[in-house]
Amino acid sequence: MFSLLTAFFTSFFATILIIRTQKLHGRFSGDLDFDGPQKFHTTVVSRIGGLAIGFAVFISIALHYKDEVGNIEELFLLTSSLPAFGIGIIEDITKKVSVRTRLAFTAIGASIAIFLLGLQINYLDIPYIDALVAIPAISIALTIFAITGLANAYNIIDGFNGLSSMVGMIALLAIGYMGIQFNDSLLIFLSFAMVAAILGFFIWNYPRGLIFLGDGGAYLIGFWVATLSILVVNRHSEISPWFAILVNAYPIMETLFTIYRRKFHQGKSPGHPDGIHFHSLIFRRILNPSHIHNELEWFNANAKTSPYLWVLSSLAIIPAILFWSSTPFLVASLLLFVITYVWIYKRMVTFKTPKWMHL
Repeated sequence: MFSLLTAFFTSFFATILIIRTQKLHGRFSGDLDFDGPQKFHTTVVSRIGGLAIGFAVFISIALHYKDEVGNIEELFLLTSSLPAFGIGIIEDITKKVSVRTRLAFTAIGASIAIFLLGLQINYLDIPYIDALVAIPAISIALTIFAITGLANAYNIIDGFNGLSSMVGMIALLAIGYMGIQFNDSLLIFLSFAMVAAILGFFIWNYPRGLIFLGDGGAYLIGFWVATLSILVVNRHSEISPWFAILVNAYPIMETLFTIYRRKFHQGKSPGHPDGIHFHSLIFRRILNPSHIHNELEWFNANAKTSPYLWVLSSLAIIPAILFWSSTPFLVASLLLFVITYVWIYKRMVTFKTPKWMHL
């Protein structure tokens, strides 16, 4: 408990320090672009909030290990997350790191996690497919792809105050809950330590957006969630691998739908930014920013966007917790989630948003 409280307060005060010293580093750390398709802020805001989260997790694990109650695997996870976190922070400061480079460094981190933690996706509980996944080369490639993809997915959904960070906390709470169910102290600590670190940042990020998560923070959270999602299944074979997929259904679906939209519908590179993500449509179609005439209303509309996606994410995570051992139920829940996502997205993009969403 002391380590978790340390993670929270370290993140909380480190975030304050970053905000209070913005005049010193703002020209490097600030998000100065107000015209991008996913830019919904009106003033310069520091985008290195991930530093506070990363520092808090480091301190928490160091104390936990120093007290001789920690596990070497905690240090392994922290070490493997550094490439993704580091390249994200460099992008936050320089704004010049390409998506391909960020993905490459994240893949390196995933490879390190596989080597140090013995982390692998060994099966998907699908006949015939499992025979392929059992091949070591395919298993390793699939694991690297999954971790890298989910880390990038958290960066994709990081469009509004509190969105990516809260989705990450909800997913980690689900994984931590499974750790409690199986009395797995490693999963419990790693899940809740990151939740505590994110929460210390979240208080300052939501609703007013005094600081942004940035690529460093988004990649760190996504990498952490992805690794623990695989680890919980590896350590407890009773848990269906579809639990890991359903817990991350929203960021996965947003990423796949974004790739489809850009590549096949728009004929653009999947790495090219656009302004019609699910969260962007909620902001534009439901909260009507075109009718906003002052900064306070703009901030209120920004803050009201994220809860829609928190609920959407929870619609997948709740059945994952309830039916964690049943692949048929989890697959059915995932299909229902995908249908719901596509239906609502289509209604919004065609200006036929369901009336109940305007409440």
